[in-house]
Amino acid sequence: MPYSYLESSTYGKDNVKFLKVKKDKTNPKVHEIMEATVCVLLKGDFEISYTEADNAPIVPTDTVKNTILILAKKYDTFPIEKFAAKLALHFTSKYSHVSGLTVKITQDRWVKFDVDGKESQHSFVHQGPEKKITFLDYDKKNGPSNYSLSSSIKDLTVLKSTNSMFYGYNVCDYTTLKPTTDRILSTDIFATMDWCPKKLGCLESIASGSKDEIFTNAYNSARDITLDIFAKENSPSVQATMYNMATAILKIAPQVAYVSYELPNKHYFLFDLKWFQGLENDNELFYPSPHPNGLIKCKVGRNGSKL
Repeated sequence: MPYSYLESSTYGKDNVKFLKVKKDKTNPKVHEIMEATVCVLLKGDFEISYTEADNAPIVPTDTVKNTILILAKKYDTFPIEKFAAKLALHFTSKYSHVSGLTVKITQDRWVKFDVDGKESQHSFVHQGPEKKITFLDYDKKNGPSNYSLSSSIKDLTVLKSTNSMFYGYNVCDYTTLKPTTDRILSTDIFATMDWCPKKLGCLESIASGSKDEIFTNAYNSARDITLDIFAKENSPSVQATMYNMATAILKIAPQVAYVSYELPNKHYFLFDLKWFQGLENDNELFYPSPHPNGLIKCKVGRNGSKL
C-alpha cells in the first residue's frame, strides 16, 4: 500500500490577459473595450499525472491559455459572466476526462471621457484599482443547471468627510476608543452577488447571451446603490450601512440569492494640536493611518426565500 494518496487536485492557467475591442456594428469607430485577466483551473481524471508521473491525461496549461484567447477572439466577452460560462462549457465538452473547472475573470474598469463636450467614441480613462470579478465553479456531473456563480465589485475606494457616527458600543476595561457623532468614513468596497441558478437559468442560456441584460443591470445597479447609500446615509456604523446596501441590492435583483460585503474601515485620526497655543482642530486635519484597520463582513439573504 502506498504511503500517501491524492486527496484532490486542480491545475490550469492563471494571469491570462487580453484587451478586447467591441465595435459598434452601425459605426465601426464607436468602441467598447474590455481588459481582463482570466484564471481557468481544471478538475478531473488527472490522478496518474501526480501519483505515477504519467502525463497522458494532462491538457497542457499552454493549451488552456491558447483556448482562452481563441474563445475571446471568436465570441463576445461582454459581460464576463457570459464568457465564463462559455469557457466552462467548452472545456468540459471538449475533454471527456475534464469533469469540471473553476473560472475567475477580473475586469479592469475603463470608461469613456468627454472630448469637446461629447463622449468620446473610442478614448477611455482607467478608473484606478477598481475591478469587476466573476467566479464560476462547475462540475458537469451535476448538469449545467447546477453551478456556483458570483459577480463582485472590488477595490472601489470611497471616503466621506462627515455623516458617519460610532457610539453606544460595548465598553470594557480594554476600551480606549472615544464615541463620536462625526467622523471620516473610508473603505475599499468589496461587494459580491451570489447568483441563484434556479432563477437565473442553465449555463447554456448564460453562454447564449440571453442573460446579458440581467448581469449588466444588476452590476450597475449594485454599484450605484452602494455609492448612493454610502453618500446619503448618516451612518451609525459600517455594519448597519453595509446591511442596508445589501438589502437594497436584493430588492432590485431577484436572480441574486445573497449579497456579501467585505469592508475595511480605513482609519483617519484627528490631530490633537492643542499643545500649540491651544490650536483647535474642528475635524479638519487628520492622519491617514495605514494600519491596523477594522474589517467588517456580512452576507445577507432574503427572509422566506426558496432558492
